[in-house]
Amino acid sequence: MPKESRTQRTDVNMLASDIVDEATQPTNKNPAAVALGRLGGLKGGKARASKLTAEQRGEIAKKAAQARWKKET
Repeated sequence: MPKESRTQRTDVNMLASDIVDEATQPTNKNPAAVALGRLGGLKGGKARASKLTAEQRGEIAKKAAQARWKKET
């Protein structure tokens, strides 16, 4: 039995799944660039928090809490 090609698919869901799989495949990334980006991401929040005063951190936290609990209208 010959292998079924994408153009011969009759099940729309299977075709859609294949298209999504192809579109979301990871690209070839430079490992050094990935490591550098991860390094910055790991220290970013702590570095920012250490530069803020307690009052500034409190204001940021209040604003975040208000955004979380804001009712949708």
